[in-house]
Amino acid sequence: MAEPRFSSFTAFWPFYLAQHRKPSTRLWHFAGLTLAALLLALALVTENWIWALGAPLAGFALSWCGHWIAEGNRPATFMHPLWSLRGDVRMAALALTGRLKDELARHGIE
Repeated sequence: MAEPRFSSFTAFWPFYLAQHRKPSTRLWHFAGLTLAALLLALALVTENWIWALGAPLAGFALSWCGHWIAEGNRPATFMHPLWSLRGDVRMAALALTGRLKDELARHGIE
């Protein structure tokens, strides 16, 4: 099945949320985002930039595990890599501030 195309992040966001219905999928994403941030910080602190190369690999790998293992769908990263990253950051920020549940409900996602 072909993945829908979007003309803006605002249009993409509800699709992104729908692809992350299960809490375990969101947890995989949070772990990937956290690991990527830690690798970037390590690269900055040590000035060893090889760590920065591992950041997107580690981050996306864990996120993709969430889709394949928990959600059973295809990651949106393949068609929309930058919007997917932006979605990961937004989803994590909403979760950390306790507003994700309301955002999911607003888009009809339990």
